[in-house]
Amino acid sequence: MKFGKSICVLNVGGTRYAFTREVIRDFPLRRVSRLHACATEKEVLELCDDYDKDLNEFFFDRHAQAFVFIMLYVRSGKLRFVPGVCELSFYTEMLYWGLESAHLDSCCQKRLDDRMSEIGLDTLSEMDVGVSGDESQSSGEPVQPIALTGRAKWLEKMRKTFEEPNSSLLAQLLALVSVIFVLISMIMMCASTLPDWDTAKINIVEEQRIVEAVCIGWFTAECTLRFLVARSKWDFIRRPLNIIDVIAITPYYVTMALSRAGMPGAGLGVAGVILRVLRMMRVFWLMKLARHFLGLQTLGLTLTRCYREMAMLMVFVFVAMAIYSALAQLLEHGLNLEAQNPDYASIPAAAWWVIISMTTVGYGDMYPVTIGGRVLGGMCVVSGIVLLALPITFIYHSFVQCYHEVKLRSARCTRNLAMELLQ
Repeated sequence: MKFGKSICVLNVGGTRYAFTREVIRDFPLRRVSRLHACATEKEVLELCDDYDKDLNEFFFDRHAQAFVFIMLYVRSGKLRFVPGVCELSFYTEMLYWGLESAHLDSCCQKRLDDRMSEIGLDTLSEMDVGVSGDESQSSGEPVQPIALTGRAKWLEKMRKTFEEPNSSLLAQLLALVSVIFVLISMIMMCASTLPDWDTAKINIVEEQRIVEAVCIGWFTAECTLRFLVARSKWDFIRRPLNIIDVIAITPYYVTMALSRAGMPGAGLGVAGVILRVLRMMRVFWLMKLARHFLGLQTLGLTLTRCYREMAMLMVFVFVAMAIYSALAQLLEHGLNLEAQNPDYASIPAAAWWVIISMTTVGYGDMYPVTIGGRVLGGMCVVSGIVLLALPITFIYHSFVQCYHEVKLRSARCTRNLAMELLQ
């Protein structure tokens, strides 16, 4: 800046902030920091709405309260929405000053995604924000954490590489390799249960061991590295998928240790059965694919948010099962002592018939033979359709909303990755 005084005044909606030229030069907000590079008043007026040369005051006709929260982000590194202000309006202010949605705290990012999905909006246009083309391009720069430097910055980058597949090209490559190993492991596990496998594995036992060792080695290295770079080790341990990882990996090393000690797993009795059960936990490695596919992410998010509706659905089903199974046992087995239907000898046995009737599956393995039992069966089927349909409506709407949210997040990550590759 080659004009004005050493003290610069920012007037945002009537609220003044005084800074030195050095502070303006290194200011975290791009629109403000670009003022330092301006050589003429014309260039200044491209960034602000008015300029007073005598007072060296830059006027911005923007939301004053929103800028207060943005200044709190500059000082503390935490950005949250202004209470009582529309999320989209605040997001517009953020984009004007050169911030991205990724600067928001996670809870506020979720609120913004919800709001944008409600109106079917993927992103805001430049006309909505009121920024120039140059500013728009600069605002597309990838987000750099302000407070992270040195080792902490490197750990955060490594964490994103392993936990967020869309964060970088390296993360996508690692995610692709992980998916390949998961699929290979699943194919090997399924093939090992085929009747002809015992005959065939005499010839390929060495190849099988090599493939299994490579897969387990990859999963062990991945799990270990993710643990080392995790922000909170305790939160990492408590995650269900991480627990499944450890449970699925451990039996391999236990079996190898027992084999070296001369104690094959098949001869361990109950312990051998437990090891085989734990080895089958590898099937849950398929849940890893949820990090890479929008459909599985949407399903998991929907189930998390709709646990009340799911509980309500289970209550409906169990209450209906209790009522209809008791009536079915009475009509088919309890009233007519001479011609009792053996399939309905007990209420638990009748409960099986109730659940397959309410879900309209109807295996045909048991069915009522009395007139009263058949009338009850028709009522059971109709009531099952109604009871199952009531909560599903809420679950469906939640699924649609979750899908839009996940799609918005994926589009944002893809846009940031594209900008990173272009630089």
